[in-house]
This record gives sequence, structure tokens and C-alpha cells, in this order.
Amino acid sequence: MTLEVWLLFIAVSLAPAISPGPAVFLALSNTLKFGGRATIWSATGNALGLFILGFGAALGLGTIMETSAFAFTILKFIGAAYLIWLGIKTWRDKSGLVEEGQNTFPPQKHKLFSTALIVSLTNPKAIVVILALFPPFMNAEGSALFQAAVLSATYAVLCFLNHLTIALMGGRLKNFMNNMKRIRLVRRVLGATFAGFGALLASAQR
Repeated sequence: MTLEVWLLFIAVSLAPAISPGPAVFLALSNTLKFGGRATIWSATGNALGLFILGFGAALGLGTIMETSAFAFTILKFIGAAYLIWLGIKTWRDKSGLVEEGQNTFPPQKHKLFSTALIVSLTNPKAIVVILALFPPFMNAEGSALFQAAVLSATYAVLCFLNHLTIALMGGRLKNFMNNMKRIRLVRRVLGATFAGFGALLASAQR
């Protein structure tokens, strides 16, 4: 893979990397509730999930997902149920505003990480995006695993940087969220959005 091809891949990948989706809204939710520092852990979990999906696609997982209706359906409903559960949990959250770095009950880092990892791994549409994005930039004469590693790592880093940007906006978001009415409104919007993503995922076709 040449430098020119890699740079072109970065340019093409920017749009899907920053487009709103379950992982982006999870990063936003964590930033609003726990502050920007906590969001770094969920961003890392999401990035790892995308890297795993990229490798899985290279090893044939993508082919299985495309040809097996059963495998696609199982993963689809697991992901949908998890997103709907996140939506209900976010909607019903009654905790107050937390100052940046002053959490009364600091979130466990492994929970932030694992939640984002699960959201990433149980989204079959992410595999579809990877399958559409990667092949045009892979050389049949080169090592498939090496190229998949480079492309997966690049795409994961782009998504991580997008989430990091959301985390760095934590201060401004915190200033906006300066009363319980706004907190409640935003959480309900986020909760409904998570549930909506879950419903859309449940009705998705291959």
C-alpha cells in the first residue's frame, strides 16, 4: 500500500468516521454525564471494536455476515436489544450535573470501555461499512492481513479522534447543561435516539 493510497483512504473514511451513529451518541452521553476524561475510555473501547471488526472482515467474518441470514439476524437483534436498553437507561437517569473531574461516583473505566466495545461489535452495519470501504484500497498482490491491519487501525484512529473531539468539548457542553431541565431534556433526546437506533437496527435488512 502506497502513501498516496493510504492518504486517499483517510480522506474517504472521514465522512463515515464522523457521521452520527450509536457510538457517537454514546460518546456524547458519557461526556455529558461523566465529563470528557471518562469519554476517552469509551472511545478506546469503540476503536478496539472497529479494529476487531476490520480484522474479522479480512478473515471472512464479513462473508459469513453477508451470506448467513441467521448469523446476521442474531447479531442484529443482540445489538438492537442492547441499544434499546441503553436508551431506556439514559431516559430514566435522574442523576444531577457532575462537574468535570469532580464525579461523586466515578464511573468504572472498564464499564465505559466494555459498553462501547459491545455497541461497536454488535452493530452488523459497521461490518457492512467496513466491507464497502476497505476492498477498493486493498492490493490483491499484497498481504491481506497486513493491509487489513493498516486500514482497520487507521479507521479506528479516525473514529477515536472524533470521539476525542467530543470529549474535549466537555467544558462547553457542561456550561450548556447548567440546569436540571436541560439535563433531563438532553437525556431524553439521547435515550430516544439510542432506542431509535435499536429499532432501526432490528428492522434492518442485509
